[in-house]
Amino acid sequence: MTAQSSATASPSITVATGGERPALGTVQASLGVLAFSLTFPATAWGLTGFGPWSLTATRSVLAAVVAGGCLLFLRVPLPDRRHWAGLAVVGVGVVLGFPLLTTLALQTSTTAHAAVVVGLLPLTTAVFSALRIGSRPSRTFWAAALVGAGAVLAFTVGQSGGALSTADLYLFAALVVCAAGYTEGGRLARVMPGWQVIGWALVLCLPLTLPGALLALAHEPVALTAHSVTGLLWVALGSQFLGLVVWYRGMAVIGIPRASQLQLAQPLLTLVWSVLLLGERLTVAAPLTAAAVLVCIAVTQRARS
Repeated sequence: MTAQSSATASPSITVATGGERPALGTVQASLGVLAFSLTFPATAWGLTGFGPWSLTATRSVLAAVVAGGCLLFLRVPLPDRRHWAGLAVVGVGVVLGFPLLTTLALQTSTTAHAAVVVGLLPLTTAVFSALRIGSRPSRTFWAAALVGAGAVLAFTVGQSGGALSTADLYLFAALVVCAAGYTEGGRLARVMPGWQVIGWALVLCLPLTLPGALLALAHEPVALTAHSVTGLLWVALGSQFLGLVVWYRGMAVIGIPRASQLQLAQPLLTLVWSVLLLGERLTVAAPLTAAAVLVCIAVTQRARS
């Protein structure tokens, strides 16, 4: 029985990793990466009709309404008090910090450029995991992770002409807060279903995001178009809720360091979406970086912890 079905059968918090196979965890984490790969293009669409603050706050409110509704419908009890500090870290990292910082960056950065900068997230998450929960991946794992991160960093520096912009600083800050949120979320997903982790984090942030959304919508211009509404709905429901549900679930099964390396594929997927959905043009360096990153993914998935 999966964690989700266990949660449906009983409102009590269950152990999230009970009896699930690593292959299933890899599939779940990969689905999360696929959902996340659409976040930047969807954010770019959303910014055509919303300001950065209203888009960030509104997406969190919509996701919190859905998550809160599920928690109420299933009569899920409040988490134990010892888990609230971890949920707050998840909220600050993946509900507030990462969405806001990346949205601010995408005002002046292309989605392709942002995608390769955020490609450093797997290594950042692995470092946070080692510091926070004492995981000790093998040397082969670290070597492959560093090579993959180096390839992404070289691509980024090459595309920016060797100088970091304000958008890059936003993105690097987003890496730090998101890695912290991923680490805490992956840890909590071992003692409660993944959907409850992100669900409670969203609800916990609602006293900030709801008034923030009302204030931002009153002061930033809003243009409801097909692109802006679609972008908002995707970042709210696809990226902010459903993507994180399967992502935390996968991390709980296969481990935070190994799951985080699957995200090396995320910038490559985002590059594809940037071309297909936004019409952005890629340089020759993109397929070369893709080849290097895919090799690193294969190595990290085989490396034993």
